[in-house]
Amino acid sequence: MKIPHTEYPRPQLQRDSYLNLNGEWFLGHVKQGESLEYQHKIIVPFSPESKASGLGNLILKPNEVLFYKREFDISPEFIKDITFLHFGAVDYSCICYINGVEVGYHQGGFLPFFFNVSKAIKIGKNEIRLTVTDPTDTGTQSRGKQKLKRGGIWYTPQSGIWQTVWLESVPEDYIQNIKITPNIETKSVELEVNSDTDGITIQILDGNEVIAESSKKTCTLPIPNMILWSPENPKLYDIRIKTKNDEVTSYFGMRKFSIGYDGKFKRLYLNNKPYFHNGLLDQGYWSEGLLTPPDDESMINEIRLMKEMGFNTLRKHIKIEPLRWYYHCDRLGMLVWQDFVCGGGPYQTWKVAYLPFIGWKTDDTKHRFLNRTDEKGKKEFLVEMDKTVNLLYNTVSLSVWVLFNEGWGQFDSVNLTKKVKNLDSTRTIDSVSGWYDQGKNSSELKSLHLYYQKLKVPKKEDRVIVLSEFGGYSLKTEGHVYDDKKLFGYKILPNKETLHYEYKKLIENELIPLIPKGLSASIYTQVSDVEEEINGIVTYDRKVVKFDIPFMKELNSKLKYN
Repeated sequence: MKIPHTEYPRPQLQRDSYLNLNGEWFLGHVKQGESLEYQHKIIVPFSPESKASGLGNLILKPNEVLFYKREFDISPEFIKDITFLHFGAVDYSCICYINGVEVGYHQGGFLPFFFNVSKAIKIGKNEIRLTVTDPTDTGTQSRGKQKLKRGGIWYTPQSGIWQTVWLESVPEDYIQNIKITPNIETKSVELEVNSDTDGITIQILDGNEVIAESSKKTCTLPIPNMILWSPENPKLYDIRIKTKNDEVTSYFGMRKFSIGYDGKFKRLYLNNKPYFHNGLLDQGYWSEGLLTPPDDESMINEIRLMKEMGFNTLRKHIKIEPLRWYYHCDRLGMLVWQDFVCGGGPYQTWKVAYLPFIGWKTDDTKHRFLNRTDEKGKKEFLVEMDKTVNLLYNTVSLSVWVLFNEGWGQFDSVNLTKKVKNLDSTRTIDSVSGWYDQGKNSSELKSLHLYYQKLKVPKKEDRVIVLSEFGGYSLKTEGHVYDDKKLFGYKILPNKETLHYEYKKLIENELIPLIPKGLSASIYTQVSDVEEEINGIVTYDRKVVKFDIPFMKELNSKLKYN
């Protein structure tokens, strides 16, 4: 069989040592307390709920356990001083064993983690086992849009391994991580390298030419003849870092995200100039793999298609992608708005969908209304917030952090905005996307969701105004829908011609006139259909593009500042 997702999974800290453990594993699925039995074979990194896993009909319940197992061989040449076992993501709670030795425990379904397995691993044949539990929406942990009783805008839950599993072995003087901060004003880049050795060499390369060099772990290096990164010109520079026994490569782009004043309104700026963010809501779900893309090429093709249509931004909605997705946005030139993954108690429809439409307001420091009373869940969210920022800090294309969406799990947004800003002052923060705004001094953006009413912007607003969700125009594509009998869309249209007509009317008559009135960004819903949602630019299986590319490109060319 062809092993899925064999590409190196960490593009901004890449070294030669790499053993991919994706492919066929054994899988047991039992109730907690029952005796272990491996009933299935599964294709990792696809979760058992997905068709791509080879199963597709297995839904892990909160009182059940998944048991993963596989064998792998280690050659003498692979082993160095320290060996790490990496998981791109496992949903939700797992314990890992190598050759019967427990090597680590982890909670959290959307972030990468690793275990030091040096004392457990051996040359020759090895066995890895992983036990997994997942409360899905019966818990308060971060879970995104997964729901045991899926439907509408809530999707099939998934559990277990859903991103790449891999090994690397490193010397004692290995390079642990890098923090990269470009500064276009000084035409320089600040690097902070974390390693236990002082014997280090850092080189900046433009193509094959070394343009700057240092032997300090923390340094600021000049970028001669600096070329700025933008979606129109996604210029990247390479980094090479060496110790006596280790070498890694990375990359960065010279760009700046900020807020500026154009004489009338506050605007989103890129490289010290107003830049209209014309984007799409991107759920990151796939018909065969759910949260896991089918392959690297599928991610590339989708970003390219949206770029070809004239969009310059993707809002990654309530999901952390594999790091290669961000790499492709960096190198292809696609801005990213990154949502944090929501958690908390049950999302009550009348609170997060109905009341906001009549102008209801709430103080999110009072946690009961939005079901955020569980202290453990809130603490876990704060830890994951820090880890998410640290994970994606070096991403060239990431321009906006989206803290909360439509009240889902929202709490203390003013304070948490300050925390995120302290972690990362280089990005703009959308504190509360949609509603339950905490007032004019609470956030950098006035972030609107408009579906069922005419598009408009507030007349008196001191913040940057963004339309962070709108549209959702829907078309059923015969032979390419999840469920013929259950369809969801904000405005369901009968055919492609009507879809084009209504979309053009929305953009030309309602959206474009808002730009001179202060609108700085628009995020249309959405990239693809997802399950019974049929409001995608493309179908769930990605086989049908509902809009003509020249049609979209022409309309998008008008979405800019004059």
